Amino acid sequence: MTDSAGIPGGTDAAGGTEKPPSGRRRRRLLRWAGLGTGMLVVAGTAAGWWVYSKLDGNIAEDTSAAAELRRYDKERPAHLAGGAQNILLIGSDSRTGKGNARYGQDKGTQRSDTTILLHLPADRKSATAVSIPRDLMTEIPACLKQDGSRSSEQFAQFNWAFEWGGTACTVRTVEALTGIRVDHHMVLDFSGFKKMVDAVGGVEVCLRQPVSDTEAKLKLPAGRQTLQGEQALGFVRARHSLGNGSDTERMERQQAFLGSLVKKVQSNGVLLNPARLYPLLDAATSSVTTDPGLSSLRGLYELVRGVRDIPTDQIKFLTVPRRPYAANLNRDELREPDASQLFRRLRADEPLTIAPPEATATPAPASRPGEDREEAAADDNGADDKADGATDSATDGTASDTGDVPGTAEPSTPVPTFTGTTAGVADCR
Repeated sequence: MTDSAGIPGGTDAAGGTEKPPSGRRRRRLLRWAGLGTGMLVVAGTAAGWWVYSKLDGNIAEDTSAAAELRRYDKERPAHLAGGAQNILLIGSDSRTGKGNARYGQDKGTQRSDTTILLHLPADRKSATAVSIPRDLMTEIPACLKQDGSRSSEQFAQFNWAFEWGGTACTVRTVEALTGIRVDHHMVLDFSGFKKMVDAVGGVEVCLRQPVSDTEAKLKLPAGRQTLQGEQALGFVRARHSLGNGSDTERMERQQAFLGSLVKKVQSNGVLLNPARLYPLLDAATSSVTTDPGLSSLRGLYELVRGVRDIPTDQIKFLTVPRRPYAANLNRDELREPDASQLFRRLRADEPLTIAPPEATATPAPASRPGEDREEAAADDNGADDKADGATDSATDGTASDTGDVPGTAEPSTPVPTFTGTTAGVADCR
């Protein structure tokens, strides 16, 4: 027996026993139940498809860069390590687009405010993010400009590549500089950066001193604090009011911030929590412009899935080894043989370790003029494989680890240590 709500086998309002429904009525109830269940399934499927379509449609595909890169495909470096991936992350300082005009006048130009080469090894047990200084002097190839003309090949500071020829020119410049094939690229503007920081609920930083920077629209007390989107953008862009005002310190601050962002995403279970993941995906997909290979939700998901389980102490950040440019001390040039060694390790998908400056050894002497180009040429022919063990002893202010590989009789090839940090480190900047 049940209650008096007309349930079969229960009692009616008068206290009598209600008769069970007839066969016809039972079939009618089952049909309605089936119809209701079906509608729920359809509604759930439709909602899921709407979410997927919205996120997938957010992503802007950079078809012009893809076409320009295909034009020069035969000149680009070959893939040397199967399964490894190299992704160029570009932070644009363009004032065009919604929300970006407030950071300056739009003069129809743009430069790469931040450029990071992200190397993902084949085993996906680590990740290495290499910052390329915006003021680094390098060869920039002839590139297609926005007006349809072509620039001439020039020796200039690195971020002019984005100014002259956009993403494709930057990719080709990085490839010529490093000998590393760039598999994918992503461009993020000011507004997109802020949206991603807000989507994860802010990112924690720690300041040794208070900051007041009117140009970066930033005013912060000293100590540990959580920055929201607008503050975070000012923090990673500030140059004149933090430290010695150099771009070097700004890159280190950007690396520390990205490390904190990674740690925040992993510790909060964002990638495994749909309620938290959707806002992040919506912010990310609506904020980036990518090559065709990453211009779908599936493409981005495959990328994230490959790195989400990497321990924070294996997510490494460093800057291309460089020194003041002899002809203009306000610019940088590569420090050799350190830079060539770093590029060679990444090309071959070989390990490297990261340590803070105080834990590294005395820098190796700089190479003779042209030495880095000779090393690169030898590497392309596979001639430098035997030399690795001899040159990896101390670079970029580093010492190497010469321990044995377990299970082998021979000592391992020395693993160089470069100056940098990891996502597992959190200290005051």
